[in-house]
Amino acid sequence: MMGHVFEQYRQSEGRSEEDLAKELGCSHDVLHRMALCRRPGESRFEEQVTAIATRFEVALLPLVQVLRRVEVIEALAAEAPVGTPEEGEPEAGTSMRVAARDRAKDGETAS
Repeated sequence: MMGHVFEQYRQSEGRSEEDLAKELGCSHDVLHRMALCRRPGESRFEEQVTAIATRFEVALLPLVQVLRRVEVIEALAAEAPVGTPEEGEPEAGTSMRVAARDRAKDGETAS
């Protein structure tokens, strides 16, 4: 469901629902209705994401970026080691979350 995608995106990016709605160019109500849609399948991704963007009158490119970013997060999380970390090692998946957030915010320069 798109609602799951939106929640994962919001958590990974530290954004509120209002921020996401603004990013997609829609109202809070439209975001909630769009959240009930099925997530586009990979075999017909372009057709399905275009249909969602058209139906809810949201910007296509930001919607695709949200979906693709969540796909990357899920792929990296799937590769994270499973099990209890050894003493002195970070918790599984921690480095992925840190790396995913290691980018400049608006108005900052990357170091």
